[in-house]
Amino acid sequence: MSLGTMTWGEQNTQDEAFAQLDLAVERGVNFIDTAELYAVPPRPETYGATERMLGAWLKARGSHLRDDLVLATKVVGQSTRLSYIRGGNARLDAQHIKAALEASLTRLGLDDVDLYQLHWPDRHVNNFGELGYLPGDDREATPPEETLRVLEELIISGKVRHVGLSNETPWGVMTFQRLAENGGGPRMVSIQNPYSLLNRSFEVGLSEIAHREGIGLLAYSPLAMGMLTGKYRQGARPSGARLSVYPQFTRYTSERAERAVEAYAAVAAEAGVSLTALALAFVNQRPFVTSNILGATTLAQLNENLDAAETHLDADTLAAIDAVHREISNPCP
Repeated sequence: MSLGTMTWGEQNTQDEAFAQLDLAVERGVNFIDTAELYAVPPRPETYGATERMLGAWLKARGSHLRDDLVLATKVVGQSTRLSYIRGGNARLDAQHIKAALEASLTRLGLDDVDLYQLHWPDRHVNNFGELGYLPGDDREATPPEETLRVLEELIISGKVRHVGLSNETPWGVMTFQRLAENGGGPRMVSIQNPYSLLNRSFEVGLSEIAHREGIGLLAYSPLAMGMLTGKYRQGARPSGARLSVYPQFTRYTSERAERAVEAYAAVAAEAGVSLTALALAFVNQRPFVTSNILGATTLAQLNENLDAAETHLDADTLAAIDAVHREISNPCP
């Protein structure tokens, strides 16, 4: 289990980020994931804020911590919505990746990062909940050959140790791996995609690739933006909760999602565990998962999430989960 950071600078102050980091490390977490884009929801005023907070914590706690941690960040792909990032023309090409990494290292106060990830593809794909693939205009997309070459340069320079993907498709993963096998650059070691009881689409295609290619899943949104904690059941919107503050996030709030949450809550009750523990333990037990990325806004939430490491779901509970999945498959892809 690892610590996600996208709320820092938006829902969390720097002091709260420090407290989360202190607690996570005290409890054995050694993998911290961030991105140049964060905080989320993205806006010009908070761009890079999360990396700066992580860098400030590293400086405050002492350089000895660096060797004990796996630190990961990401570079944004093509987007017409992010006009404030590199002139609104961000690409996964040599110029933009090198500029993004230097800026990230400066904010983090580091000479290198352990894992540098492509936040999303530079071409048109149906991700972030978009259903149905329709070919788009990819004339300005950076060829994966160029992207991989510059990542190799960064590894050779010592500024990056490993590289990974995020929000990627089976075609994209295998294209990068084929290029690497043919001498075109480094192999991707990880893929950070959504995975939860409400979104098991990774299992179709990508899970076998992860297993056979040795590209572990870094599962994000394992609690489906809090839906799988149960706090939003029966339409509740607690004050200060993420979906209360940001109603524009609708990926996990459909009627089918609510029905699925109720069904999984019944499975959790039968198993004698909380809905949160059920959801996180399910992800923890998947053979293709390398790390389960936890996001929390309070220390109580983070403690509860970390406690789920002690939960093991037996065969009957897993069968009950699969029965719900068959009835309400992937309500939130």
